[in-house]
Amino acid sequence: MPKVEINIPEHLEMQVAQMVEQGEFVNREEAVEELLSTGMKAYKTSGPMDDDQDHGLEDDGMMGHEDEYVF
Repeated sequence: MPKVEINIPEHLEMQVAQMVEQGEFVNREEAVEELLSTGMKAYKTSGPMDDDQDHGLEDDGMMGHEDEYVF
């Protein structure tokens, strides 16, 4: 699995840490992966849609490029 480094605001880091501490997730990595995946799915279903493209994003990778990953 590829590694990604991100910078997030302190309040989000505190929320992730709290969810891990409360046992909602095993660790920070699992929390961030699951929350990002959930957000991506929600964005796909409610985000902007380009009517000019007939193929789904998942067919060619996350954003229509074969070299990108789908979570």
